[in-house]
Parts: sequence; structure tokens; C-alpha cells
Amino acid sequence: MVPVPVSLINTTHIGKKKMFQHLLRWHLICFLFLISLLANLSAANLSAAERPNFLIIFTDDQGIHDVGCYGSEIPTPNIDQLAKEGLLFRQYYSASAICTPSRFGLLTGRNPSRSQDQLLGALMFMSQVDQNRGIQPGETTIAEVLQRNGYQTALLGKWHLGHGTESFLPVSHGFDLFRGHTGGCIDYFTMTYGNIPDWYHNRQHVTENGYATDLITEEAEHFLKDQRSAEKPFFLFLAYNAPHFGKGWSPKDQEPVNIMQARGADLKRVSFIKDKVRREFAAMTVALDDGIGRVMSTLKNNGLDKNTLVIFMTDHGGDYVYGGSNQPFRGGKATLFEGGIRVPCLMRWPGKIKAGSETSEVTWALDLFPTICQFADADTSDLTLDGRDLSSLITKQKPVGPREFYWQLGPHKELDRGRWTAVRQGDWKYLEDARGAEFLFDLKADPYEKENLINTQPEKYQALQQRRDALAKTLSP
Repeated sequence: MVPVPVSLINTTHIGKKKMFQHLLRWHLICFLFLISLLANLSAANLSAAERPNFLIIFTDDQGIHDVGCYGSEIPTPNIDQLAKEGLLFRQYYSASAICTPSRFGLLTGRNPSRSQDQLLGALMFMSQVDQNRGIQPGETTIAEVLQRNGYQTALLGKWHLGHGTESFLPVSHGFDLFRGHTGGCIDYFTMTYGNIPDWYHNRQHVTENGYATDLITEEAEHFLKDQRSAEKPFFLFLAYNAPHFGKGWSPKDQEPVNIMQARGADLKRVSFIKDKVRREFAAMTVALDDGIGRVMSTLKNNGLDKNTLVIFMTDHGGDYVYGGSNQPFRGGKATLFEGGIRVPCLMRWPGKIKAGSETSEVTWALDLFPTICQFADADTSDLTLDGRDLSSLITKQKPVGPREFYWQLGPHKELDRGRWTAVRQGDWKYLEDARGAEFLFDLKADPYEKENLINTQPEKYQALQQRRDALAKTLSP
């Protein structure tokens, strides 16, 4: 009941008629205020209902030639369907050429060279060396921003941004729900890193059996079914560990070992591939594609797909040693040649993104943070972000203009990897590898990096080398 001011019931100073008029006017004001309040609440609820959901499907060690719609011999019909129903990117780059910095860049929208803990090498080993290294509390993830703006957030699958303490876990960095593993890879059947347990439900270690790809898929299906009646929009980071090799345990050597972990039935489906390692990799890839198909079916069957921006991409180039392929590009995982950082990316959003479209605009993973926040109407003005909002490119195919990207990779002593740096400025790319060898490429004329122009373009070489040095100082913690 709305309280009536004492002055309105004081009949000593005003007559009854006047008092009645005051009461009437007061109740009318209160009535109009309540109507306005209800209207605003309805508008707010409508706005929340109309805000899009976001599903990022992020795969591991899958090169640009490991996806059917990019020319691979490996059948990936469900991933290809995203291209048929959406937008395919031809010049899309990862934030790094290895796992940890790539994930840091995507989730923070910041160049990995800015990371407070210098996360430029992989946090690969579940050892004491890496127990105190991970994403720091001062870093803001896209999950934290969306969570503050009323989104339900979840990470299912691989984290790889710290495993030593609770402060490194996803639930400490904006994710309401975490189901998956924290290390660089995992045994697909035991959910352990060698013999070390590494499967979590939020903060708790749990024992799981099955096949990792299927477990991650099942968790995604459960999450999406729950969203059917949810009041909040959702952000789901679906980070498959496949087709990265598994991490088994050698009883003989008493240490973890890298092993390919394809299932027999999946191997039969790709029996036409003669190379053994490539065939095992392909078998793990078709199982991954099956999982993506199940997730998309769940999204559609629960009436969520029309208002969900689906983004498929990989963390970096494929690893040739373990069956990946980046053809026709040079290099691969752990290098800054195009094969290490130019990756597949697809986006699907019915009614917003034109089906079967392509773009050759130069873009990268750091663009996703500001783009998603633009669609979610989430303010990022207090953050330092290194990407651009691609919303107009995605929905209206408006060019984004010239770009400049900087990468630093390593050093990583545990894997005997040196430091790489690279700059792409427009169509030009300067690169220095771990041995100190320098390269200059015109990517428009030579996208496969066959001709080093250091000697024929000395002015461009010097300018980009100096620009690399400047960016290395600017893009630091």
C-alpha cells in the first residue's frame, strides 16, 4: 500500500473537499508512477530476452587444412554446415601459435604479450614449475564482463590458463560453470594428465570415464537444454581438447607420454587416409565433428539457434608431427609463419549473417571480445582491448580497413623453444624466428610465404623491423 503524506490527512488546515482532491491527485500520481515502473521493467525484461546468446566452439590443434570447407580430405560435414549457413573467414588469425597465449588473447581481448605472468609459452606440464603461473586476478575476461551484464556463463572443455591454485580456475574468472580440464592435454579415456587427475566440476576434482570428446559434448547438451527456460542469455565457451593428441601414462618409464587416442570405429571411417598418424588425427577429428553436430542439433531443437551467434574457430595451426595440416600455408603450430596463425573461422546467426557468405577482411581472435560486447550492449570503455568491433562486418559486410597485428611467441625453455616475433601491417609481414633469421613477405602477392623480400625491399624491411621493436615495448605488461 502506498503511504499517504501526513499533511494530506490534516483536516485542521484544509477542508474535506480540498482534502479529497489532494488524495485523488496523490493516488493518480502514484498510479502513473507504478504504470511507468512496470513499463520500464517490461522493457528491461524484453531487452534481456532479445540480447543474443553466444556459443564459441574452440578446437585444439586443428589446422586450416583439417576442416572440410577449407579443402581438407577429412570429412567434417557438421562444421561445414556452419559455413553453408553463415560466414567463412579467409584471413582470420589466432592470437598465438600455441595454446595458452592463444586462449589468453581470445578471452581477455588483449595481446598475449601484455599478460602479467608472461603467458607466452605453453603451460603444458602439470608440474611444480607451473603451479604458480596462470591468468592473474587483474586480467578481465569476456566471461566476467558478460556475467556482470546478466549473462549465464560456462566453460566446457579445456582451460589451460592455470592449474596450481583455485585463483587460476575458470570459476574465479567469470565462468558460472566449469566442466573440463586445466592442463594442455588429457588422456581421452581416463581424464588424467598421465596419472594426475585433471577433470573438474567447478572447483572439485571428479572421476570421469568415457571419451573426452563425448563428455564435453554431453555437458554442452545438458547446458543448452537448461537454457531453454532460463531467464538470462548465455555465453558458452565450448573448448574441445580434440583433435590434440592425448596424454597417457607409461608404466615402463613412469612418466606421461603423448599418444594419439582415436577409437576403432572412428578409424574405420577414415581408412582411406594411408598415413597412420594422419589417419589417427582424422579419426579424432570426425568424432569432434560428430560432437559439434550434436551440439548444434540441441541448440536448434530447444529453440535457441535463432538468437545465438555461433562462432567456430581453432586455437592455432595444426601440428604436423601429430597429424595436423595447414596446407597450402607454410609452417604450423609453434611458428609464426601463416600455417601457425592463420586459422579457420566460421560464424552463424540466422537472420543476421548471410548464409553462404565469405570475407577476406583481415581479422583475428582479439576482435571477438569487443564484437561480442557490442552485440550484448556491454560497456568496455574501462578496458584496454587490442581488437576491433566486427559487428558491421559480420552483419552488413562492411570492410574493417587496414590492420596491424603483432605476435610474440615464447621463449619456452621446457620445450626448448626460442622466441619468435612477427608483425603484419596491411599486406606486409615481417618475421623473426627463434634462430634469429628474418623474413619479409608481401602476403597479397605471396600468401604462402615462398619469397623472402628482405634484400629487395630494404626500406620496408627496416620500417617493419623498427615497428616490431616499438610494438614489443608498447604491448608489454
